[in-house]
Amino acid sequence: MRGLPGRALALPDFPWDSLVPYAELARKHHGGIVDLSVGSPVDETPALVREAIAAAADAHAYPQTIGTPELREAIAAWFARRRGVPALQPENVLPTVGSKELIAWLPLMLGLGPADAVVLPAAAYPTYSVGAALAGARAVAADDPDDWPEDTRLVWLNSPGNPDGRVLGVEELRRAVERARELGAVIASDECYAELDWTGEGTTPSILDPRVVGDSRRLVLAVYSLSKQSNLAGYRAAFVAGCAELIGAITQVRKHAGLLVPAPVQAAMTTALGDDAHVAEQKARYRSRREQLVPALESAGFRIDRSEAGLYLWATRGEDAWASVAALAEQGILVAPGAFYGEAGAQHVRVALTASDERIAEAARRLRELSATSKG
Repeated sequence: MRGLPGRALALPDFPWDSLVPYAELARKHHGGIVDLSVGSPVDETPALVREAIAAAADAHAYPQTIGTPELREAIAAWFARRRGVPALQPENVLPTVGSKELIAWLPLMLGLGPADAVVLPAAAYPTYSVGAALAGARAVAADDPDDWPEDTRLVWLNSPGNPDGRVLGVEELRRAVERARELGAVIASDECYAELDWTGEGTTPSILDPRVVGDSRRLVLAVYSLSKQSNLAGYRAAFVAGCAELIGAITQVRKHAGLLVPAPVQAAMTTALGDDAHVAEQKARYRSRREQLVPALESAGFRIDRSEAGLYLWATRGEDAWASVAALAEQGILVAPGAFYGEAGAQHVRVALTASDERIAEAARRLRELSATSKG
């Protein structure tokens, strides 16, 4: 067979491939596997959203890259109502085909290259560094703005964080924006877990909050997804908002690349963004699952770190992450090793809340059983 023309992109191995043997071990448990490794929703898409996509099924024309006026208005209204971000105009928002594709391609869309650094959190979703690699830029893991190099051209924040549930307050966000401005860098905040705050304060702060950016959104972006709050992972329904100049430049690239959100999905997004009741119902489901897993993990010797918001518990018992993965797989519970998310996660595992009520209850039972066995 002839080789591929040119050179294939030098990307890291897909991390979940290394989890396959542990999944096979977990499946051998007499009670079956409880898969808490991936944050993919298991609950139904709300009926009103399914009805909206069905009603828009006659989508014979190409959709617009910028989205329908109704969708852009719904995004702006949602930011004002739920995130404390007023006065967004149509030119400040743009729908995307899920948030992952935007994260992966943003460095390339911004024209970054080998001379540029892309900053990402110390414990980070792998796609931030993949995006840097796609552009040929250098990925730098650093939480402290004082550690960001002078050649930084894009900063990724993630609050609430995946995998660790870390929440950045207004002061931390403001300091990050100030440092990015000193560097002349774009700063983008991935906020897709914002509605799942467990501190009792509602939703977590947005980087577009006036308390953070003041009266200028220049070079500042917020990324959001409806996958988590509305169970729309299969719809690939997300958007980016912020600096109108950046949104315009990204839109032009996306027009050329044919990155279009299907018209029925845009209709579904418009409906979902206008309804807060289904979001509250889903949050209550995750809260119940979380309240079962936290004490069960603690009884099995794990400490829960951060995890103030989001769909995951960031757990450790002071051992190598893969040892924890193996021990839990023996109990039929599959989790993700923190090593997937950088050196900062070497002794942690990420435990997802995205399993059915029955499976979560079964996981909690097995964890208590593990605790009893270890004490015995």
